[in-house]
Amino acid sequence: MLRYALKLTQSPAEMVRADVEALRVAGFDDGDILELCEVVAYYAYANRIADGLGVSLEN
Repeated sequence: MLRYALKLTQSPAEMVRADVEALRVAGFDDGDILELCEVVAYYAYANRIADGLGVSLEN
């Protein structure tokens, strides 16, 4: 799961079917995989929006 999340975050263009298959072998079902992908993608999106607008998260 963590390898998948890290790869999706750092090099999304390099994702391949084998990345998903590795999750299935580890016991994740399609719903789990979808949820994992959605969470990782959402945080990437939110961080890019914040960075793009110059939002500082520090007080």
